[in-house]
Amino acid sequence: MHDKGLSTNIDWRNKDAYGNSLGSRQREKMQRLRKWNERFRTRDSKERNLKQALGEIDRMASAVGLPTNVRETASVIYRRALDEDLLPGRSIEGVSTACVYAAARQAGVPRSLDEIADVSRVEKNEIARTYRYVVRELGLEVQPADPESYVPRFASGLDLSDEAEHRARALLQNAKEKGVHSGKSPVGLAAAAVYAAALLTNEKTTQAAVSDVADISEVTIRNRYHELLEAEETLGLA
Repeated sequence: MHDKGLSTNIDWRNKDAYGNSLGSRQREKMQRLRKWNERFRTRDSKERNLKQALGEIDRMASAVGLPTNVRETASVIYRRALDEDLLPGRSIEGVSTACVYAAARQAGVPRSLDEIADVSRVEKNEIARTYRYVVRELGLEVQPADPESYVPRFASGLDLSDEAEHRARALLQNAKEKGVHSGKSPVGLAAAAVYAAALLTNEKTTQAAVSDVADISEVTIRNRYHELLEAEETLGLA
């Protein structure tokens, strides 16, 4: 919360403590109090900035299914960015989105840039640019995204079995050992591994279905799929 929950909240319902409706004079009085309370809560530009940003963070995190701890981390990162005066020349929405993206990666529950861009109010290029800036200026420790971290979510979205998820992880581990993952999008590799694993375990899915869940093109899935198969000598799939 932008005021850390220390301010007064006035209920929007025009009822007293016993649940009885207020009279017209009391309703007018409460409306005036609400208006002044809101003004005091956001009495300066920094408070208004923070209120808007934390609302954006909560909205985006909810839209992509991120847990509470990630939302809190993103909020802390934004507060730091605001305190260290990193916002001039950048939009509140852009910095908010970058904070969500960074927090998800720090927590090991990453979302792809495309997924984040889908729920953001700013363009993908601005998100990427602002993310790099915030990470650099705040000295955030963000490890490169691991393809395996995407597998559980993709497998769940496709309703695949634990066996298929295990096979997908094994494919990715083998790809890492053989250096296939180097320079490749972790999202694309994870999607291809999930697709290959579904075929290996005779579970019905399509490249189109995987594409929808992973928010990545079928062309990318096909390319990474063939690379994974080449690295996996014992698959026996064409």
